Amino acid sequence: MELKLEGRIKLINETQTWDSGFSKREFVVTTQEQYPQDVKFEAVKDKAAALDAYTVGDNVEVSFNVR
Repeated sequence: MELKLEGRIKLINETQTWDSGFSKREFVVTTQEQYPQDVKFEAVKDKAAALDAYTVGDNVEVSFNVR
């Protein structure tokens, strides 16, 4: 089940890589509603590099799976 969240990027961390080849990058999105909330996401493997196209303050729509 895929969910979506819209908001503004508050933080983008550097990519973390391990000897096994696994990599991840964490980022935080602040929702734009009456009571804004900060939501932390992790982008893994090739999705981590996709965050290079964004900067703090950009409005985004994030599609994610809860697992």
